[in-house]
Amino acid sequence: MTKNTTELAGSNKPSGWQEFWIKEDWWAVWLGLGIVILAYVFYLTGSSISWIAVAPAKWSTWSQLATQFSTNAVRYVALLGAFLILFTIVISFIGQKPKVFIPSFIFVFIFSAIIYTAGSWDQANRYNLEPPLVALLLGLIISNLIGLPRWLDAGFRVEFYIKLGIVLLGATLPFTLIIWAGPVAILQASIVSIVTFLVIYLTARRLGLDNRLAAVLGAGGAVCGVSASIAVAGAVRAKKEHPPIAISLVIFWAIILIFALPLISRMLHLSTGVAGAWIGTSEFADAAGLAAAQSYGGLAGTDLSISGTPDQALASYTLIKVIGRDMWIGIWAFVLALISVTVWERSETNSKVQVGQIWWRFPKFIIGFLIASVLTTLIVRGNTLVDYNKLVKPSLIVPITSLRTWVFTFSFFSIGLTTRFRELATAGIKPFLAFTFGVVVNVILGYILSVIVFGHYWSSFVTH
Repeated sequence: MTKNTTELAGSNKPSGWQEFWIKEDWWAVWLGLGIVILAYVFYLTGSSISWIAVAPAKWSTWSQLATQFSTNAVRYVALLGAFLILFTIVISFIGQKPKVFIPSFIFVFIFSAIIYTAGSWDQANRYNLEPPLVALLLGLIISNLIGLPRWLDAGFRVEFYIKLGIVLLGATLPFTLIIWAGPVAILQASIVSIVTFLVIYLTARRLGLDNRLAAVLGAGGAVCGVSASIAVAGAVRAKKEHPPIAISLVIFWAIILIFALPLISRMLHLSTGVAGAWIGTSEFADAAGLAAAQSYGGLAGTDLSISGTPDQALASYTLIKVIGRDMWIGIWAFVLALISVTVWERSETNSKVQVGQIWWRFPKFIIGFLIASVLTTLIVRGNTLVDYNKLVKPSLIVPITSLRTWVFTFSFFSIGLTTRFRELATAGIKPFLAFTFGVVVNVILGYILSVIVFGHYWSSFVTH
């Protein structure tokens, strides 16, 4: 993930229409919506994209698994080919080298297929072999105990995969659901974003850290770790070593919370909707939070003490983290840029702060998420629940969900592959203390809001 730290927001900012084809945010939107539209076209013709959206089915014996792969081998190769073609096009437009990306992505796909298959074992839940957690752990083991050549990092594009996955997630969440729960999610997320930022920033300043480093740390904890740290670093002209420090701390705590939040939620017997909301309020990275929410949602149905459905965990998480908290990236970037120029850089007051900076910092994949949700709502309107479950879901929603799971697995595996514990140790004690204090406040406040204040909303939260 640290490879992205060189791409500070605000440096090399595209002009005019260029933004639409040289930023991975927009490519996530184009690919995600393109898949949804293609799926709908096939659906209208009485067909489906399910042939290429292949995914491992439940299996219990090695012979069943061997039969699955021998029967569907061509489909898996076709899926790999489709991903390679689409992603290589994206890589070329955003200025990366396809010849390095292609072998790296093949590596990611093969291991993701193994991880996806392990999660489809009928005993997977019994041994906590949830694909997100397996992907993360396997990636960490390979990265830290075995080691990989750095050129392979070209295919470990965590943020691109997660942005595309979130757009596809929008296609499985009706827009009416967002309208119904959105105000609560945005209010809850806004409270957490403001409080967490102020706690980390003021603590960092009290410890004697630079204004800009304190701001980057605060944004990393208050919004979306990696993206916010990069965006704010560019907005306040932070030193080049500041984003890696913040991102290292985000990764460290995000990984811990991936395991801690679902475990504590299970001990407290929280419903999937409530747990998803708490995870969305407390996690620092989109991919890590999705892994935790998906992992906890997977327990529904197997653990009788947990009420709700897997979709409820993902939906409540997404509404708070993706819709509620991530929208603060642009707000914090603009506000801190203004403060940086007018207060921290008094000697450079000739510099002008552009109001359009909010747009440049805004995470564009959220637009794709919302459009995909609206499209799906328009597509399925007028269908009864029986028709939806019998016709729409298997032909339209399930294939998109399968592709979404593939992309999320790419992201979770890539997090592990790009997390080197040796690099995390270089952050220093003062940034660690400031950020950790923010983590404690964030998790406690998130619990209070998700379970006590708004618990009745999230416990009755439905996704259809």
